[in-house]
Amino acid sequence: MTELFVIAEAGVNHNGDPALALELVNVAAESGADAVKFQTFRAEALVTTSTPMAEYQQRNLGHKLSQHEMLRGLELHPETHFLLQERADARGIQFLSTPFDVQSLNFLVRELRMSTIKVPSGEITNHPFLLAVARQAEHVILSTGASTMPEVSAAVATLSFGFNFETGTPPSEHADLELDAVTRKRLTILHAVTAYPAPSAESNLRVIPALRAEFDCRVGLSDHSLGSHVSMAAVALGAQVIEKHFTLDQSLPGPDHAASLTPTELSSFVNQLRETSRALGDGVKRVQPSETKNQLLVRRSLIAIREISPGETFDESNVAALRPGTQRSPADWWKVMGATASKRYHIGETIDEAL
Repeated sequence: MTELFVIAEAGVNHNGDPALALELVNVAAESGADAVKFQTFRAEALVTTSTPMAEYQQRNLGHKLSQHEMLRGLELHPETHFLLQERADARGIQFLSTPFDVQSLNFLVRELRMSTIKVPSGEITNHPFLLAVARQAEHVILSTGASTMPEVSAAVATLSFGFNFETGTPPSEHADLELDAVTRKRLTILHAVTAYPAPSAESNLRVIPALRAEFDCRVGLSDHSLGSHVSMAAVALGAQVIEKHFTLDQSLPGPDHAASLTPTELSSFVNQLRETSRALGDGVKRVQPSETKNQLLVRRSLIAIREISPGETFDESNVAALRPGTQRSPADWWKVMGATASKRYHIGETIDEAL
């Protein structure tokens, strides 16, 4: 992954239409994002037939269905996945998809040869699934919405066990499992707030550096808030991966369109992220190229402000610090003050005594 990895989250904003899904790949590629991500699931392996929709899903759809009914209409056929992956490859963007069950995981890894698997927040306590993911994926991105730090620790411990051991089940006392270098290299943890849209006031972005301090791995944000400011702040706090939903049209029917970025907004969002990331720099305080011409113009030199005769003492009546800073620095003020002039100085000349 690059220093800042941007995932354009198409999710289920294709409404089950392969043509819309392919166009979402095009939009993601044109935005400059690093990856476009969909969701791979089978409704019958995800929810019961009586599971109700979330309030935001009902509001955005405008009518009531069960989650099962809604999700059945949002499934992507396996063949469509291949078409999307081919389109992504042709457009130079990485294709990702989030599995919600082991069969879908197996399909993504074994059929599509996907090396990176994104685990959604809802599966953070599904330890059997996490173990299956860790044993198949080269890299795992774990979302942590609606969870606590102990739950994240338990999930990470399960993933770590899966990364390191081909057989067996993780110990029940997850805290006893030390996080190793293999896990830190293969794992990315995303802070998230599982609300659509997520209130900015509840973003709690200081969790991002807390996750880095706790697990010493790549961290980031799955951003469900409106606008771009939360993601920009996340980058400033050290997020290396940003995920954001987008759509072709916010007015389309579906659970996630209303809280997603438009194509134009997505392009602007990615550009702002890149600029924010570059603005962070490397933390080494130095003179920047753009400052070089101005540096001496805004600094000062020690200058004679009246005629100074040989043998005369330098003091505030005959020396001042004035621009430009092309000569002796006023950092030498206390070396010069009280010293004796060895030659004559005219008004405007630099005090160049060897003191």
